Amino acid sequence: MGILEVKNVNKSFGGLHALKDVNLSVRENTVHAIIGPNGAGKSTLLNVLVGKLIPDTGSVMFDGKSVLGRKPYEINQMGISRVFQTPEIFGDLTVLENVLIPCFAHRDGVFRMHAFETVEREAAMIEMAERILEDVNMADKRHAHAAALSRGDKRRLEMAMCLVQEPKLLLLDEPTAGMARANTNSTIDLLKEIHEKRAITMVIIEHDMHVVFSLAQRITVLAQGTPIVEDTPENIKGNPKVREAYLGTAEV
Repeated sequence: MGILEVKNVNKSFGGLHALKDVNLSVRENTVHAIIGPNGAGKSTLLNVLVGKLIPDTGSVMFDGKSVLGRKPYEINQMGISRVFQTPEIFGDLTVLENVLIPCFAHRDGVFRMHAFETVEREAAMIEMAERILEDVNMADKRHAHAAALSRGDKRRLEMAMCLVQEPKLLLLDEPTAGMARANTNSTIDLLKEIHEKRAITMVIIEHDMHVVFSLAQRITVLAQGTPIVEDTPENIKGNPKVREAYLGTAEV
């Protein structure tokens, strides 16, 4: 049984059946990619996984608990963090201040931007934030304003903001979108390092097959809202069902 279990999920929007009987099992401490042509249902499935959408039928369980109907801060408290296509950062704050932002989240989900309870607590959180910035190669920019960062560095900063929450599961929505190849490769290396060092389970939705095959240990292919194949990257590459989903024909 996986750390993330999706069972018999269906989701419709009017007459559009976006997800059809989706079943997905993500093993703990793996990198699992979800791919498919445009309109396959990838974004809808991701929004179901983070509780943003409630499926018409089915269940989504993380670490034995349902994510359905939970508020975003409750999802975070369960140990799930999300990286968006466009990095979501606070441009008017410094890099270090951005990383500290999640530390102010109260148990009710409201951000309490006041001093830490104790000087010792403040020192401990700053030390943790700086250590994480070192892990994502951003320590030298900790006092820079986030708005001035390159897209690649903004992505690294967003990763740091997730890591400070010590997640068990990291959901990544096209983490290399809009990047030049050099930044893409740098992000791949960063994700590999995070996965290996912190043993975080990752689910990646991505169009760039170079990213997918560089990172994923398991791949699920969606077509018209339904999983058609789940396998290793090596077996996915030559699967005729995958070629047909993307190209309209199983022929090479």
